[in-house]
Amino acid sequence: MNDIDAIIAAARDWAGQPMALATVVEASGSAPRPRGGHMLIAADGRFAGSISGGCVEYDVFAMAERALTKGETGLRYFGSTDPSIWEPGLPCGGQIGVLVQPVSEAGFAPALFEAIAQGRAAGKAVAISTDLTTGKARLGTQAGQFVNLYEPARKLLIVGAVQIGQALAAIAQTLGMGVTVNDPRERFLSAERFPGVTLTDAWPDEAVASFAPNAACAVVTLSHDIKIDDPALIAALAQSTGYIGALGSRANHARRLERLAAAGVGADELRRVDGPAGLPIGGLGPQEIALSIAAGMVAAFRGAR
Repeated sequence: MNDIDAIIAAARDWAGQPMALATVVEASGSAPRPRGGHMLIAADGRFAGSISGGCVEYDVFAMAERALTKGETGLRYFGSTDPSIWEPGLPCGGQIGVLVQPVSEAGFAPALFEAIAQGRAAGKAVAISTDLTTGKARLGTQAGQFVNLYEPARKLLIVGAVQIGQALAAIAQTLGMGVTVNDPRERFLSAERFPGVTLTDAWPDEAVASFAPNAACAVVTLSHDIKIDDPALIAALAQSTGYIGALGSRANHARRLERLAAAGVGADELRRVDGPAGLPIGGLGPQEIALSIAAGMVAAFRGAR
């Protein structure tokens, strides 16, 4: 489950009791969490998410206590640069600024969690602006305020229910991605082999069409069968798919590109196919190959490729 999805799930579960939301509003150096990272704290002591991985959480809990009992918004800086501004507490040497606001109409309204959830499900980014002085948050981008952009939910379609696909599905789930596995060979598909994912035995181009990939989605072909992989790739390339990967050797990939070109796929589109899929980490075996493919997906989503 993605961090923000975990926060939203907790906000729903804990509805009806006071809550406070902590947010990283500044981050530099070797900061443990990026700007926009959240931790949600409930009045009964439960919390979800993280601000620093444990370094300053107890200080944040103290700030949350004031937000829970008095409705106050607080802003503190932690780090090791200037003792007149930055309080110690990050052994990594980074610096973070943390805002803690009440979950209320005067701070971060509960309805904003639902707005984020709806946007992610619809494949749309959601911007929320917060006044760092008052703690009041609202939808949209406001000049002079802290703006947090919540990305659409990432999804992965694996074409080919093979052993690498099993490992890739598990890794993708830990990355917070919704996973669908497609293979028209029904014998390969089973909930036992692919727990917690959506399974479809549709023909691959139909599976891609139903998946409706956008810039937050990945399609990876693993079947080693050109009758299965090629239609999926052609369909994925016709969409704004964020990452398209294809398993195979360099020689096989060169032949694949020739087939796709003969099918009418243009040169610019062909360059979108990551083949052989993944980052070159020297991986051996299904699990390590799956790890390299997952790393390739993350690099593509983060604009590092």
